[in-house]
Amino acid sequence: MNTKISITAFSSISPLGNNPEEVWKKYLNDQHCFSQQFLDQQETSVAALEAESKQIIAEVRESDPKYKFLDDSVLFALAASRKAVKQAGWKSGDTFGINIGSSRGATDLFEKHYKEYIETGKAQTLASPTTTLGNISSWIAHDLQSTGPEISHSITCSTALHAILNGVAWLKSGMADKFLVGGSEAPLTDFTIAQMRALKIYSRINQTEEAWPNLAFDFDKTQNTMILGEAGGVCCIEAGDSPNAIAYITGVGYATEILEHNISISAEADCFQKSMKMALKETDLKEVDVIVMHAPGTIKGDLTELRAIEKVFGTNIPLLTTNKWKIGHTFGASGILSLELALLMIQHDKFINVPFAKTQNQTKIIKKVLINAVGFGGNAVSILIEKA
Repeated sequence: MNTKISITAFSSISPLGNNPEEVWKKYLNDQHCFSQQFLDQQETSVAALEAESKQIIAEVRESDPKYKFLDDSVLFALAASRKAVKQAGWKSGDTFGINIGSSRGATDLFEKHYKEYIETGKAQTLASPTTTLGNISSWIAHDLQSTGPEISHSITCSTALHAILNGVAWLKSGMADKFLVGGSEAPLTDFTIAQMRALKIYSRINQTEEAWPNLAFDFDKTQNTMILGEAGGVCCIEAGDSPNAIAYITGVGYATEILEHNISISAEADCFQKSMKMALKETDLKEVDVIVMHAPGTIKGDLTELRAIEKVFGTNIPLLTTNKWKIGHTFGASGILSLELALLMIQHDKFINVPFAKTQNQTKIIKKVLINAVGFGGNAVSILIEKA
């Protein structure tokens, strides 16, 4: 990458909290963030926002009369964006691009509107405009009073890292100097959970009986253990070497696979092999200190990514970790939360192990971290970041 890309701010709202100090404190303990909600006609393990974060979202909803009709996926992104832009020093009226996506979009609102239509035969006036995917970036532009391109997209679970790819492309082209990028997801709804159960990938582990209901990073598990979580996260990226950079994006990679099935991925995750090689093409593999894996907690998803890493790195495999054992899979927001973990490990120079896996010992300063994400259909993205 010829143009240096600086990450100048980051903000998230998730089951881990709503500020970096709280998030890091959560990462330092070995407790998961799962609770039980009655969804899809049964008690279900989920990773939901805590009370304080829910109050923040309630306040965002009340901050503008028009926000009362918006889905939580939009409000999560709004809450995170306000903080990130303030941290970066960007001001109202500034020119910067916005690319924030979601895998499912306004799923809760869509389900409610459709239920009402089935019951009454009538659709609400705002049913269509409040459930379109373009809601997220356009409402954030409205809230921040920014000028510049607004992009919303859905590329399933790699959505947030695709947003970073887009932002990097705009910055390198010279068509923009600053971009707000990320992902947001509010998937804790009956129909969304039912869809995951229909795929037979949702965790059936009783969390009151077992310590770890999501076994992401357990490569010997005999059942799928994915659990859904809700979250929104964004980062501010700028072209060049910014004096307030918290890290640099030094490599990006992407790839897709030929589909054999709607959710297919090859035995050795060819898409991940290609995306990682692209992101690392100017980097000595020995210099990569940590990989934050996508590892959703499914048998095939976890194992195929590991096989891809082994293929690419050979005997130089870095420290490996994931956060989905702790916060579940947040679909379109998952990649940006993995980036958050990477930034925090660099900032604190401390590797975060998965508690039920074999302990990996950190032997050097964490300077370079690779983040992976992949979605249904083998849409893989790898982002390499480096300590500022």
